[in-house]
Amino acid sequence: MPDYFGDSVDELKNWDTARPSDEVMLAALKAGGTIMLLILTSGFFLFLTRQMIIIMSRNIEYDLKNEIYNKYQELSYSFYKKNNTGDLMNRISEDVTKVRMYLGPGIMYTINLVALSTLVINNMIQINGYLTIVVLVPLPLMSFVIYKVANRIGKLSGEVQKEQSRMSTLVQETFSGIRVIKAYGRNKEVNNQLADSAEEYKSRSMRLVMTNALFMPTIFILIGISTILCIYLGGSIFIDQIPGSANNITEGDIIKFIFYVNMLTWPFASVGWVSSLISRAAASQKRINEFLKEVPEIVNENKNEFNFKGEVEFKNVGYTYPNSKIVALKDISFKISKGESLGIIGRTGTGKSTILKLIMRQIEPTSGEILIDGLDIKKINLDEYRNQTGVVPQDVFLFSDSVKNNILFGSKNRRETTKSIEAAAKEAHVHHNIIAFKDKYETILGERGVNLSGGQKQRISIARALIRNPKLLILDDCLSAVDTETEDIILLNLKKRQTTSFVVSHRISSLRNCTRIINIEGGMVVEEGSHHELLENNGSYAELYHKQLAEEDE
Repeated sequence: MPDYFGDSVDELKNWDTARPSDEVMLAALKAGGTIMLLILTSGFFLFLTRQMIIIMSRNIEYDLKNEIYNKYQELSYSFYKKNNTGDLMNRISEDVTKVRMYLGPGIMYTINLVALSTLVINNMIQINGYLTIVVLVPLPLMSFVIYKVANRIGKLSGEVQKEQSRMSTLVQETFSGIRVIKAYGRNKEVNNQLADSAEEYKSRSMRLVMTNALFMPTIFILIGISTILCIYLGGSIFIDQIPGSANNITEGDIIKFIFYVNMLTWPFASVGWVSSLISRAAASQKRINEFLKEVPEIVNENKNEFNFKGEVEFKNVGYTYPNSKIVALKDISFKISKGESLGIIGRTGTGKSTILKLIMRQIEPTSGEILIDGLDIKKINLDEYRNQTGVVPQDVFLFSDSVKNNILFGSKNRRETTKSIEAAAKEAHVHHNIIAFKDKYETILGERGVNLSGGQKQRISIARALIRNPKLLILDDCLSAVDTETEDIILLNLKKRQTTSFVVSHRISSLRNCTRIINIEGGMVVEEGSHHELLENNGSYAELYHKQLAEEDE
């Protein structure tokens, strides 16, 4: 036959007889199919494992964050005086994340390590115990090295995050105080501060990158050592094997060992990583527990319905700040009835705002008692009482939201009509300012209302308090940024409500229409009466009034 295909007839016959038989081909297909089926089954159960453990850890993270946040809501005013905002935020974010990392990946890899190691090492020992011991020696060393590297990565990551927080704080303060920075011409100084922080952040990040770069090479080197030992010692045992000995191995056994070593690589590598996760999670959970175990100083013990009638009385009330031991109030006594207003005046630091905190039960009096409608404030339903109160604090806080939503924040019914929102704004004498904005009530405010004037912020805050139709109204020096004409309009509108109210101010013009006024010095009431009675007494109140009057005339 012509050699068309480059082969002789004899060679073709020999090739035909050398082909694997159908039985061998069938066995190979079955083996391949079995391996594929096992791989698919393994992947499916790995998917289920990850789904179960990671979803579980995410649910725990969700519950833990909510628990911490609810705890924050329960804790008293003094708690926030002792702890800074950054630490509070860190515990509910970073610390919870570290706990979640242990509960999810940490547990999953631990289970994987135990299960896989037990099965694989058992098979390796059955093949050759001596080779198993020698080949596995680098793996515990790898776990230790990774533990050290992971700890260093964690430490460096903390330093990077700390510097990032500092840089973010610096940028935030720069944006918030941009007007002050420009007014004082400190642009260059602020730029230098940010440049220094960015340089430090880069330096710390580069150290972290360098450590991260060592992670995978370390694993590959130790895996390589195990593989080399497997091939070298396995080959030596195969070459020097004694016929009939139980320690003999085949070429296939050496290949099995190589596969087994690679199968054990990540479980052993995860030992160090998981150990690091456990130590971080333990430290984070300890920090979280410190807050969760914190007992609120103010507890609402009465859940019964409470309807405030309008009477507030202080009986020999005193208050001393627990940390500084500064005596803020001494034997303060007064009583106002429904529809009356009490003005409080005095120098800075005399305890005016402390009285308002006591009325709202944000702090507890050191001595004396506070009566609400004749009942001890500790025995009434505090939640109901506060729901019937409107407070305008001295430090006005507006959210980065629309004007409408900032006013609605004070409402007990978030579905208030546009008419009621505008009515509250008109009472606060800010409606005409709002409708002058391009988007009117939908105008989005900057952080803390930075795009508004001081007077506008105060008046929106007053509208927020008025929209809830409070039975008790507390104004803490919240008219300091408005002119006297606007002040008179707002106070006249508030007087028409005939709501029981407390007004704290440094300006007598804000208090002169109050039913009664108390003048505080050194934490004690030194003068008490109506505006006209105090002027007739010719005391410190009258002296302050004449000074302010002279300043206005100038």
